[in-house]
Amino acid sequence: MGKSKHITTVHQPAGSNQPSPAAHSGKTLRVDGIEARTRLLDSALHLFAERGYAKTSTREIARAANVNISAISYYFGDKAGLYRAVYNDPRTNPTVDPAIFEPGNSDLRSALSMLLCTFTDSLKQGEIIETCMKLHLREMLEPTGLWVEEIDNTIRPAHQGLVKLLCRHLGVTRADDDIHRLAFSITGLAISLMLSGDIMQAIRPALIAKPKAIDLYAGRLVDYALAMCEDEKRRRLLHSSEISTS
Repeated sequence: MGKSKHITTVHQPAGSNQPSPAAHSGKTLRVDGIEARTRLLDSALHLFAERGYAKTSTREIARAANVNISAISYYFGDKAGLYRAVYNDPRTNPTVDPAIFEPGNSDLRSALSMLLCTFTDSLKQGEIIETCMKLHLREMLEPTGLWVEEIDNTIRPAHQGLVKLLCRHLGVTRADDDIHRLAFSITGLAISLMLSGDIMQAIRPALIAKPKAIDLYAGRLVDYALAMCEDEKRRRLLHSSEISTS
């Protein structure tokens, strides 16, 4: 049977105010494969983030998701496969496509906008992204290897793509430390925003309260990133002129 047609038995959550559709028929509630898989991802995210990989059992996850425990092996293979799927879930852990930095694909502003919006758009999901941040911090403290894998397979290629774009824009033939500093600083604009959610909620919640506000913030970040690029260009020109006149 194909996964798209898989049916999983689901029990009504304890304390729910909504009666089960099967309450009067004596049958258990059933959901399709997509809903069951999403339930597992969402429940596992919260449990892994709160308790860590080692201290979270598949039985607890299945109970929280209100699905049969066999659904975990059906969709993810095992606990490790479920954790990997949660960690790499594109809803909460978006990846930057290095192709956006290739020559001819976009100008500097467009490329930086796509880069930064990859991160800021995830903020529109609200609380779930905060849980994702907690999961990633826990992975760094209690590593399973996925963080190192993400650096090598996802973050490094995107960073290298951004570095090449900056070299072309600044007329640099080979990236030096300042180019890498600039690349990390640009990406850090969005990462800092994602990590500052609690602080903003306490000080200036309107800045990220609605999707429109997040889009406005993203636009400002693009402006800041462009200003950083122009400042680096001026710094290099000034340095070159000082060398030529010395």
